[in-house]
Amino acid sequence: MLGAIIGDIVGSVYEFGEAMGEDFILFPPNAFFTDDTVMTIAVAEAILTDGNYEKAMLKWGKAYPHLGYGGMFQSWLSGHRKGPYNSFGNGSAMRVSPVGFAFNSEKEVLDEAKRSAECTHNHPEGIKGAQATAFAIWLGRQGESKDVIRTEISKRFFYDLNRTFDGLRFNHSMDETCQGTVPVSMIAFFESRDFEDAIRKVVSLGGDTDTLGAITGGIAQAFYKKIPDDMVQKAMALLPTDIKSIINEFYEMFKAE
Repeated sequence: MLGAIIGDIVGSVYEFGEAMGEDFILFPPNAFFTDDTVMTIAVAEAILTDGNYEKAMLKWGKAYPHLGYGGMFQSWLSGHRKGPYNSFGNGSAMRVSPVGFAFNSEKEVLDEAKRSAECTHNHPEGIKGAQATAFAIWLGRQGESKDVIRTEISKRFFYDLNRTFDGLRFNHSMDETCQGTVPVSMIAFFESRDFEDAIRKVVSLGGDTDTLGAITGGIAQAFYKKIPDDMVQKAMALLPTDIKSIINEFYEMFKAE
């Protein structure tokens, strides 16, 4: 889960920017956590408590209301829009990492990822993006190879994961859909050497960099097991006490790497 939060923070200041090289400052002075982190914390709290994802999202979204939520989600958060709204935006994938770390069977992971998505993102692509991300995290936790993860995700979710990362550099643009960001985030992970390299690669693409970072970061954490200590320390220093409390409780409960 912390990998997703770090990816969000690193990507926060590069959103909407042009594709850049990979040698950029990871935590510039204006780096911050966004809605990706807040909703990740909401999912984690729901898992830790009563499993009510909608209630937790409403609670945390209202506690941190101005951090870049999409228009439809903001309307849902404010109560102007009731119930799920058939979204296939990448919000369902950016927040799902706690599911991949908390549950221990394939069925549980897929079922809970669906539940975490469908309170807002009940479009098939919105559900698929959450399930694919959580399942990739779960496979990484099991020690599966990148080839196995790529094959399983491609087979189950029909994402094209055979593109090269260098090819993405010439074709990637701002895209806030699950189908446009989940495969890209996974390809960056597949071609990475370690956690930091995965984050640098995906953020270097530009576009929706905080969400790309969140998706890649969760998968990379599960696979590589280790996040550099300096990245953990810098990210945690930017988080308020209530968010850090949920992170600590989650890690204590599930003994996450």
